[in-house]
Amino acid sequence: MHQSTDTRPQPRSASRSGPLAGEITVPGDKSISHRALLFGALATGVTKITGLLEAEDVLNTAKAVEHMGARVYEEGGTWSVTGCGVGGLSAPDAPLDFGNSGTGVRLMMGALAGHDFKAELIGDASLSRRPMGRVLNPLMQMGLEVMPQGADRLPLTIRGATAPLPMRYELPVPSAQVKSAVLLAGLHAPGVTTVVEREPTRDHTERMLRYFGAQIDVTTAGDATEISIVGEAELTGKPVDVPADPSSAAFLVAAAVITEGSDVTIKNVLLNPTRTGFYKTLQDMGADVIFENERSAGGEPVGDIRARSSRLKGVEVPASRAPSMIDEYPVLACVAAFATGTTTMLGLAELKVKESDRLAATSAGLTANGISNAIEGDTLKVHGSRDERPAGGGIVETHMDHRIAMAFLTLGLGSQAPVTVDDTRVIATSFPSFVDLMEGLGANLSATPANAGTKNPTSDNKGPGA
Repeated sequence: MHQSTDTRPQPRSASRSGPLAGEITVPGDKSISHRALLFGALATGVTKITGLLEAEDVLNTAKAVEHMGARVYEEGGTWSVTGCGVGGLSAPDAPLDFGNSGTGVRLMMGALAGHDFKAELIGDASLSRRPMGRVLNPLMQMGLEVMPQGADRLPLTIRGATAPLPMRYELPVPSAQVKSAVLLAGLHAPGVTTVVEREPTRDHTERMLRYFGAQIDVTTAGDATEISIVGEAELTGKPVDVPADPSSAAFLVAAAVITEGSDVTIKNVLLNPTRTGFYKTLQDMGADVIFENERSAGGEPVGDIRARSSRLKGVEVPASRAPSMIDEYPVLACVAAFATGTTTMLGLAELKVKESDRLAATSAGLTANGISNAIEGDTLKVHGSRDERPAGGGIVETHMDHRIAMAFLTLGLGSQAPVTVDDTRVIATSFPSFVDLMEGLGANLSATPANAGTKNPTSDNKGPGA
């Protein structure tokens, strides 16, 4: 589980490319990979995982469960986790370092709420700026202790309860991470723990816990969905085949849509409806994007995505769609620059507390590349013109955010002048093979900045809301 220690910035430029073509597979889904490792550690027996995303975020979760007594190893492309059983993890022998992964640390907080020992949680500079209070608050109601008291950012130390208190918790904002953390704490609690959500969020936790043997009930009345878990459960290790990540596939689909003459198919992609808002939005914009060979695998819907170059029109993206595409707004904003008219994206408050302030970073990157845009509260408006391709020529600050880096490299494939991002090292946190796969399709990417300092660096032109 080696990770690079090279701390030098690695800028890269993307230039206007010819048609992209081919059939490819992107790495495994990050959300499911995290859960497969963690749930395998909480189960009895062995969990064998194929298709695991071997990226830094996920490998940090693997290291964390190893530090608490689970055995994790890879052989011939299959990862095996020998679990400790629910409540069976042991006190870690070192701080648990989650690097850049908000998903990993927040899920782990829920799992550790049912273990009566101390664990120190740390992360990189980006993760240490991200608020953890909305996860910690309900967990503290269930018995979790947080040290120092009142801390809501890493580094911090937590101590779980011998038997967490079951609770009924209504999510104040849609969040699959908060929901999952409370359900994982409830897994260890006597009685029934219920989470109520008013807007649907990713349901991978419910699906996989049920697959591993937990008793999960989901009921819907009106606009409220109640997810209940029966505590003091026993999980049994099962084989997990991780489908391709739709959030990673989004960059290749976007590249095909904006690059003339392109025809790209991405195989075996997770098509869970809580994750496909980006593709629905592209279809609303007139994109030639279709799902093929749809089927079920391991309790999740999967299929192939075919994307061809398209003429696009601006649309309004409702706030209700945000939970199903929260990671895809930066690349959607780049696609919107190629559409006729204005694309309005509503309800983007969550973007402000991701790996970076993605709303400000996206706006600044667009402005640096000559693309008219505006932030109005939690709304982003992008003014596109299909008749004149985006100018490009800018340098984009990634702010240690992998999705900002990949989104603006995608923009450069169709813009008039190359687009440079200041550092691509962070891409390895979620999609290590991004550059290789893009180049394999015919994308024009260069490790040497093609236009450094030529136009509108974002450090001088922050754009609206930066």
